Amino acid sequence: MPLGTLFRVSVFGESHGSGVGALVEGCPPGLEITEEEINRELERRRPGGPLRSPRREEDRVRILSGVFNNHTTGAPIALFIENVDVDSTFYEKIRNTPRPGHADLVARIKYRGFNDYRGGGILSGRITAGMVAAGCIAKKLLEKHGIRVYSYIKRIGNIEADVSPELIEGLKSILEESPVYCPDAKASKEMIRLVRSVAGRGDSIGGTVETVVLNLPVGLGEPPLDTLDGDIAKAVFIIPGVKGIEFGAGFKLAEMRGSEANDEWVVREGRIVAATNNAGGIVGGMSTGSPLVFRVVFKPTPTIRKPLRTVELTTLKPTVVRGSGRHDPCIAIRGVPVVEAVTSIVIADHLLRWLSWKNLD
Repeated sequence: MPLGTLFRVSVFGESHGSGVGALVEGCPPGLEITEEEINRELERRRPGGPLRSPRREEDRVRILSGVFNNHTTGAPIALFIENVDVDSTFYEKIRNTPRPGHADLVARIKYRGFNDYRGGGILSGRITAGMVAAGCIAKKLLEKHGIRVYSYIKRIGNIEADVSPELIEGLKSILEESPVYCPDAKASKEMIRLVRSVAGRGDSIGGTVETVVLNLPVGLGEPPLDTLDGDIAKAVFIIPGVKGIEFGAGFKLAEMRGSEANDEWVVREGRIVAATNNAGGIVGGMSTGSPLVFRVVFKPTPTIRKPLRTVELTTLKPTVVRGSGRHDPCIAIRGVPVVEAVTSIVIADHLLRWLSWKNLD
């Protein structure tokens, strides 16, 4: 099933297959888009470098349909990204020893042994390249309505960035210059040292990605079932490695009184606005007009060089598996453009639905 109702996105491909990609349906005609624009977005999640997987992929997209003369036509848009640097040697060796933290065993049982076990197949983080490509098209639609989506690293391990979501637009240049996509320069340096230290010990570490959406109109979201926060939550859980999400003050709300948590309404410059933003810009499943703010938790990369206990499936005897494949020491870093992309897809879908109501006037 695709993600979205009017603006719909499906992803396909496997980590060690011919390639990965996405199908975008319901995109309005007339949006200007080029392969090079999509490639610039893909560069942000591309593997390579000391803080990322050493897998060498160019990640160059091919637009197979739905775009003519650099404009969307209204037809389905097929996006394909070829897999170039494929090495399945490690996965052939461990095909009968499921890796802890991965879905190897569950997938083998669910798909009756017919699953593509190389690099996790469709369950690999490799499929997020298609999400980023589709998200680039969604961003083009949002730009026409002045909506901006920013994701960045909020936390890695015990190091947390000091960032005001409302000021993120002014920190965009610092954000893009940071190897860990952190707009707090001091925290960025500490995060880099931590990730390198963890990687040097053959281990991995988790992180938190914070996302801010600016300039949303009031009323995006279709309660009671297709709430805006509910659809965002579903979208981010499509991303491999995501284990949690919170909006606004999030789990801290459990410690607060109602008198502290409620965002009171005030008048500023002739507009009714929320004085605070503990709700994260969403109330009743609909956007309030305040910045939409949420955080996503990524678990540590499960593939590590340290030995982990498992079971040999043909003999049911205990054994150990040690990761020697190519992996990121902190998947949250490359998760930044992916969270930004899937958020853009959800917002684009709800924007089209909201416009149908607005145009009734």
